[in-house]
Amino acid sequence: MYVNPMTGNDKNAGSRLSPFKTITRALKEITTTRIIQLAPGLYSKTSGEVFPLIIPGGVLLVGNESNKGKEIIISGSGEYESPTFGVQNITLVLEDDASLLGVTITNSATKGTGVWVESAVPTLANNTFSNCGREGVFISGNAKPAIVDNLFVQNTASGLVMARNSKGEVLRNVFQNNSLGIAISDSAAPLVANNKLSTNGTAIALSRQAKPVLRRNLIVGNTQGGLLVNGQALPDLGLAQDPADNIFRDQGEFDLQNLTSQALVSVGNQLNPTQVKGLVEFMAATAETPSQVAINSSFSDMDGHWSATFVEALVNKGLITGFPDGTFQPATPITRAQYAALIAKTFQLSPSQKLNQFVDVRPDFWAASAIASAAESGFLTGFPDGTFRPGQNLTKVQALVSMVNGLNLTGGNPNVLSVYSDRAQIPSYATNIVAVATQKLLVVNYPHLEELEPLREITRAEVAAIIYQALVTMGKVDAIASPYIVKPAIDIPSFTDLQGHWAEPFIRALVSMNFSQGFADGSYRPDQPMTRGQYAALVTAAFNPTPKRPAPEFIDVSKDFWAASAIQTAASGGFVGGFSDRTFRPQQNVQRLQVMVSLVNGLTLPATDKDVLSVYSDSKTIPEYAKTAIATATEQKIVVNYPDPKLLAPTREATRAEVAAMVYQALVAIGRTPPINSPYIVLHISN
Repeated sequence: MYVNPMTGNDKNAGSRLSPFKTITRALKEITTTRIIQLAPGLYSKTSGEVFPLIIPGGVLLVGNESNKGKEIIISGSGEYESPTFGVQNITLVLEDDASLLGVTITNSATKGTGVWVESAVPTLANNTFSNCGREGVFISGNAKPAIVDNLFVQNTASGLVMARNSKGEVLRNVFQNNSLGIAISDSAAPLVANNKLSTNGTAIALSRQAKPVLRRNLIVGNTQGGLLVNGQALPDLGLAQDPADNIFRDQGEFDLQNLTSQALVSVGNQLNPTQVKGLVEFMAATAETPSQVAINSSFSDMDGHWSATFVEALVNKGLITGFPDGTFQPATPITRAQYAALIAKTFQLSPSQKLNQFVDVRPDFWAASAIASAAESGFLTGFPDGTFRPGQNLTKVQALVSMVNGLNLTGGNPNVLSVYSDRAQIPSYATNIVAVATQKLLVVNYPHLEELEPLREITRAEVAAIIYQALVTMGKVDAIASPYIVKPAIDIPSFTDLQGHWAEPFIRALVSMNFSQGFADGSYRPDQPMTRGQYAALVTAAFNPTPKRPAPEFIDVSKDFWAASAIQTAASGGFVGGFSDRTFRPQQNVQRLQVMVSLVNGLTLPATDKDVLSVYSDSKTIPEYAKTAIATATEQKIVVNYPDPKLLAPTREATRAEVAAMVYQALVAIGRTPPINSPYIVLHISN
C-alpha cells in the first residue's frame, strides 16, 4: 500500500496512483498486504494520524533507506500502556517481527519516546531518531530487535534505551548530540558493535545488572565520558581469545568509569590510562587456536593480536608502518587515501601524471600520486560526481572489490557465498567479486569465520591481512597459518533449479556442509517430495546421532539398499521408527509433521506448552499425538512454512526444500549453525 500525506486521500484505494493520506488508514488494511510505502512528507496529527501508530508483526513500514528517511517524517505522540513501564507517550510501537525502514521519527512531547518495542523481534534499519523529548527508541521486556545503520541525534534523554531482559543486536549506528547515547539497564544483554558515538554527554551508560557485549565501537569526543558502569552491571569488554577492539578517544572527563565494586576486565580496547577510573584490569589478547602462532610484535598494542603475524610480515617488507607513539592501532578504520597509498607501495604501481582527475584531490595533496596510480591500475574508482572522497573510510566490501579488480582475479562461483551467515548484506554489484575473493582465500574474518560484515568500515588489521593474502595469491610470499582465513569448499555445486527459490539459502548451506546433495542432471528438485529413506540419510549426515536404543531390523530394507546404514543409524538414534508390521517403507514420502516430530524427538528438545500452536490458522488439523512435539518445534524456530507462515499443513507430504529448511533450523536450535534470515520461519513470541 502507498501513503502520501500531501496528495493522498483516505478514501482512495491505497495504490501507487491512488494513495492513502495517512498511515493510520493503511494500518486498517494490513490483512491484504505486508508493505506500507511512504512518500516524502510530514505524517502528524495535523495530517490526520492517530498516535501511537501500532505496527503489527509481519508489516514493513518503508520510507527511503538511502538517506535514512530524511524527508519522510513521522512526528506525534499518544498514550501507550506498557506491560512493564505503565503509560508512556509514544510515536510508534513495533510488534512481533515488524520492520521500520528509512523514516525519521520525532516525538517532541515531554518525556516522549519515538519507537517502543516490547517483547518483540522487529528490525529497525536506516532510520533517523531525532528531537525526542526523552529517547529515540525504548526496548523492553524480552525483546530481541535488530537495530542497524540508524542515526540517533539530539534526543533529550538518550538515543537508545534497552531495559528489562532485552537482548538483540545494535550494529553500525551513529549516536550524536544525545544526553546519553545508549542507556542499558536491568538485565539487558544486547550485542553493541561497530557503532560510532560522538559529541553526546556520555556515550554508553550501564546500570543494575546490565551485561552488554561491546565490540569494535568508536567512542570519541563525548563531552562527559565514554562508558559509565553503575550498580552491578558487568559489560563484556573483551576476552583473551576475543579482544573487544573498542576505541575510546578525546572524552571530556573519562573514557571508562567503573562505579561498581567489581573489577572490569578490558581486552584489546584502546583507552587512555589517565582517563580510566575505578577497578579495571587490562589483559592481553591471546591466539584462539594452536594453529595461530603467537609472536612478539614491534608495536605496543599488537602482542597476541589475531592479525600480528600478517602485520609483522608486511612491516618486515617495509610495506606498512605504525604510529610515532609505538602503536599500530589495529582497530582504527583506514581512509581511502591511506588505502591508496598502501596499495601503490605494496604492488609497486607505476606513477601517474593525471593528478587532477578527481575534483576533490588537489595535485599537492599528500596522496595525490598514489590515488592517481591506484585509479589507473583499476584498484580504486571515483564517484559519479567526479570526487574521490579521500578522507572517507573504506568498507570491507570495497577493499575486496578493489583487490579483485586491481589484480584482475576471475573465476568466482556465487555458491561459495553460502559460507557467510550475513551474505544478504553483500551489495548486488559485489556478489561475484566477493565470491572470487573468497575462492582466492583473500577473505579474513575475525572473530567469526561466517560473519563477513561487508558494509562495516574495514580496520587497519583487516587491510593488512587482506593485502598479505593477495601477495600469497600472487606467489610473492609464503602462506601464513591463521584460523580466520575463510576456506570454502572447493566445489560447491550449482543447481539449475534453485535460483530465487525461497529455500535456496537453507539448501545451499546444507550442501556446503556436505549434508545434502542434488541429482546427476544438475538439479536439486526442491519442490519434489522427500522419501523416508532420503530423510533418514539427511538426518544421519546432519546430526550423526549416537545410539539410544537397539536398531530394529526392517523387513523391507535389504542390506544392499543405498540408505540401509543411514536408516539403522537414524532409527537407533531416535530420529525415525518403523511400522507395526516391521516395515520401514523407505520409498514412502515423509509428511511435514513427521519431520517436526522426528527432529524434536531425535534431538531430545525440551517440551513446550501446546498453547504455542495458536499461531497456526489450521491448528485443529494437528493430530493429538503430535501436538506437543510440533509446539516444541515451533518454540525452537524449527518450523518453516511457505508461502504462509501461519499455515502449517501438517499432514501434507514434505518437499525436499521444506525438509532442508527444517533440518537447517534444527541445527541452528542446537547451536551448530548460524541463523538464516527468512520470513517463512515461524516465530512465536513468548509472553
